[in-house]
Amino acid sequence: SMTHFSTANVQPDRITIPSRPQRTEIQTELKHYPNRRAVCSVSLKIVQQHRGCVSDQGIADVAEFLQLTPAELEGVATFYNMIFRKTVGKHVILLCDSVSCWIMGYQRVRDHLSSRLGIGPGETSADGRFTLVPNVGLGASDHAPVVRMDKAHGRDLVRSRVDEMLQQCGQQGKQSAKGSTRAEKKQ
Repeated sequence: SMTHFSTANVQPDRITIPSRPQRTEIQTELKHYPNRRAVCSVSLKIVQQHRGCVSDQGIADVAEFLQLTPAELEGVATFYNMIFRKTVGKHVILLCDSVSCWIMGYQRVRDHLSSRLGIGPGETSADGRFTLVPNVGLGASDHAPVVRMDKAHGRDLVRSRVDEMLQQCGQQGKQSAKGSTRAEKKQ
């Protein structure tokens, strides 16, 4: 379930946020866009890179820096599925759950990933390394089922290929504790 931006956790007296590196990156990006509103999604991604997610405080910080309202930034944050409102694992696994992937074995791949990592869709492993996120359309429906781990795409997936991709992320078997935390992309 999604909750919207809350001012309860925002600290308005913080004047150095975003941090200097974040401000510098956002200012550099501003040069490539026609106005501050156009750089919203890029700014949120910069904050996410530095902080791991875009919290309510992150929304407030970027809004203040870009001289926009928190509601404007919240709208952008909830529209883009790769802007995470809660902390995700070091490795985000996007598992396509489009109709093509469902027909070609989405459930088999999902069950294998869940078994290997000890998590279900929308969860993060207890060690904080992996988050499994269902995602409609990864641009390769003709090679379903499809997964994206970090920047690597797996197509026509079978268990052995999923295992190879996990090993490339540093996963050595089922090392994650069985416990997990919910990691939804939006609060």
